[in-house]
Amino acid sequence: MKKIIALALVLVLALSLAACGAAGSADKTITIAASPTPHAEILAVAAEVLAEDGWTLEITEYSDYVVPNNIVDDGEIDANYFQHQPYLDTFNAENGTALVSVAAVHYEPFGIYAGLKSGVEGLEEGDQIAIPNDGSNRARALILLQEKGLIKLAEGVGMEATVLDIVENPLNIEIVEMEAAQIAGVRDSVALAVINGNYALLAGLNVNKDAIASEDPASVSATTYANVLVVKEGNEESEKIQALKEALMSQAVKDFINETYTGAVVPLF
Repeated sequence: MKKIIALALVLVLALSLAACGAAGSADKTITIAASPTPHAEILAVAAEVLAEDGWTLEITEYSDYVVPNNIVDDGEIDANYFQHQPYLDTFNAENGTALVSVAAVHYEPFGIYAGLKSGVEGLEEGDQIAIPNDGSNRARALILLQEKGLIKLAEGVGMEATVLDIVENPLNIEIVEMEAAQIAGVRDSVALAVINGNYALLAGLNVNKDAIASEDPASVSATTYANVLVVKEGNEESEKIQALKEALMSQAVKDFINETYTGAVVPLF
């Protein structure tokens, strides 16, 4: 009988240790949502850095700009990495979410790309230009078109600009607003397309090689539109988020960005 009791105690202890080990393993797992390019690619390098300290980074890719924020706010996933600060601010205001950035990681220059026309000079009366339809990216695209002399915006509208703020449009260009993810795929049906850096990369385009025109890396956009690591408010100082932040801003990640994207993605650390 004593042997049976002793054996039972050993089994209980073994199961308890196994459970503790499993819990410890789970605690060392970080979950993150990201756009496929370049964010998930960058995170794959950060995962290698994290693994050296016993962390596991689980990366889930999304092609839209809405779900990754909702699932972080709902607590389904620890963090996301796909957006810039102005988009995050707008999303919080419009959706009542409580999301915060914990690190500015990189900047992706916006570019104007050829569609039916090969350049700005070839534009004709009534030609169409596709731009993103979400608030912050819409303004950014309009400002870029203004910098290239295609339109003029009302003075002082800045990052709040919409098509209603266009005060001069010499060629009566039609601005076609659509979801950012769709623009690269419709270039054969519009004269020109203004495309976010990540979606350009996903379409095999490099802003330094393929864009007709692009934002100046020294412009206000470089800091205003930094892509950020985002978590739910209150989780900023957690051990896993601090570990992820440190890995994302490591020398290994910086070297990967510079060597892989040749200026289409610019590290900000």
